[in-house]
Amino acid sequence: MLPLLHAFQNSVGRKILTGVTGIALVLFLIAHLSANLTLFAVDPSNPDNAFNRYALFLHDLGFLLYVVEFGLAAIFLIHAYIGIAIWWGKRKARPEAYAVYASKGDPSRQSFSSRTMIVSGLLLFVFMFMHLKTFKFGPGWDVADAAYYVPIENGGQMRNLSKLVIEVFQDNLAYVLSYSAVMVMLGFHLRHGVWSALQSLGAMNRNLAPLLYTVAGLIGVAIALGFFVLPIWIYIVY
Repeated sequence: MLPLLHAFQNSVGRKILTGVTGIALVLFLIAHLSANLTLFAVDPSNPDNAFNRYALFLHDLGFLLYVVEFGLAAIFLIHAYIGIAIWWGKRKARPEAYAVYASKGDPSRQSFSSRTMIVSGLLLFVFMFMHLKTFKFGPGWDVADAAYYVPIENGGQMRNLSKLVIEVFQDNLAYVLSYSAVMVMLGFHLRHGVWSALQSLGAMNRNLAPLLYTVAGLIGVAIALGFFVLPIWIYIVY
């Protein structure tokens, strides 16, 4: 615990923590997106699908799922807190606005993504709570809500989460557009965030920097694009 507290108190430790938590969150997003992509093959008339089976698998983890969720929440909050603290420290140390800031060194990696990290980060922070409220704690969270549960072969019940996802996106254009807009901001956040995390963890050198900068951008775009397309596809198809 003491090394962690020490890391919070110095700039190098904060950068490392930001990098580690950022990479952890990217890995989570990849896993989450992989599950979401199974929705492209869902038949609404058949609740026994890969997406619902995945949700059931997580539910059956029991106490272990709570441990994982607690860990993810801690990682997310640490990442958000340090990101805000770093931004606030730079703002206090630099009286002029970001718009007139000239970065030093070569090559400069200043971009729209890097300059809007605090904006995209705060937007994603708020979005996460709305997302959890809509899906994880939405209809069917309580097993008493029978409309969102279906029987399975062992006599138990399985939450029909794919039904909820389709219902949320199929008839609500405003929600689809707002969700997709947030995913655009996710893309910008990841475009710079993956690069910055690798840099903070010492994975960069002068020769590899251009390649890794490009790869980091492609990772960010690919993840955001997957989340971006899904609600639009559901709205159009269903």
